Amino acid sequence: MSTILLSCGGTGGHLSPGIALAEGLAARGHRPVLIISRKKVDARLIEKYPHLRFERLPGAPLAWSPKAFCRFVVSQTQAFFAGVRLVRTLKPDVVVGFGGFTTAGVIIAGALFRVPVVLHEANRVPGRAIRLMARLARRLWLPPGVTLPGARADRIRPAGLPVRAEITRRPRAEACAALGLDPALKVVVIFGGSQGAASLNDWARREAAAFAADGAQIYCVTGLGNGEPGTVENPGPDGRPTRSVYSSFCDTVAELLSAADLVVGRAGAGTIAECARCRAPAVLVPYPFAADDHQRANAEYFVARGGGILLPQERLGELTATVRGVLFDDARLAAFRDNLARLDGEHGLDQLLDDLDTIRK
Repeated sequence: MSTILLSCGGTGGHLSPGIALAEGLAARGHRPVLIISRKKVDARLIEKYPHLRFERLPGAPLAWSPKAFCRFVVSQTQAFFAGVRLVRTLKPDVVVGFGGFTTAGVIIAGALFRVPVVLHEANRVPGRAIRLMARLARRLWLPPGVTLPGARADRIRPAGLPVRAEITRRPRAEACAALGLDPALKVVVIFGGSQGAASLNDWARREAAAFAADGAQIYCVTGLGNGEPGTVENPGPDGRPTRSVYSSFCDTVAELLSAADLVVGRAGAGTIAECARCRAPAVLVPYPFAADDHQRANAEYFVARGGGILLPQERLGELTATVRGVLFDDARLAAFRDNLARLDGEHGLDQLLDDLDTIRK
């Protein structure tokens, strides 16, 4: 049995694939330990996984205001020494980093103790932590077709984002029933990622009555702390109440995306992989302030693969017309779903597990 440290906290986009890999490792008889942040989103997401071991490290994202930068430096220093203690105590066979502000300290600690380091990047543009730590890595898992300047080609492997085992496509009627939705009506899911997306939340609340009148329900995951959760009923086309649901967090992603006729969301790599797994076509509105504009690159790849539509944030005024143009076109939705089945094939877990077996001590 090997011990594998997985540094993956800070956002759902880092933690979810870490959990997927951890469950795969545990199923093969290994001992995964997941390093997470102290953020609320991490605490909320791990509630369903009491069988996994989590260790919380201090950390703060990089920012350039004097106060925020000082907080970043102090927290990263604390995280490094905490990482050293974990490496010395647990004696891991491999350390895996998924990027984000929890990665650097643990990866450096692992490299100092000559533990093999693996880095996973899910986005089409590698993030700062992955770029800076790449020279320490024995293996770099990058999306198909993505390279990293300066990295040794023999250390790069094409790899998708592993999706948690519980996220599989469910029968639509069953998924709608689990969410309290009417399977006879269309469903638009607004999914701004683990942090939510204020502009998409506002759009969902503003347009709910008009969509209800056309026979479409809305299920909006607002993100923790972003508005009041609850259910609103508006008249449907035959006068029956039609629901719009607002939830601050969703830990039943399989049901959510399986119920969706169309998703409106940001373009994080996790969202894209989960939409592919559940065959949920999407209108993606990339977060315009994402580092290196990586969400736009993700969305462009998703569209090139035929999974949906890209709508830039600056054209948000066109969102209603764009959604209507897809939502009620069943042939177009079916074509998107067929393409998503092929895209899902890029997100294999077994290839990552097999590769880890080749590089353990």
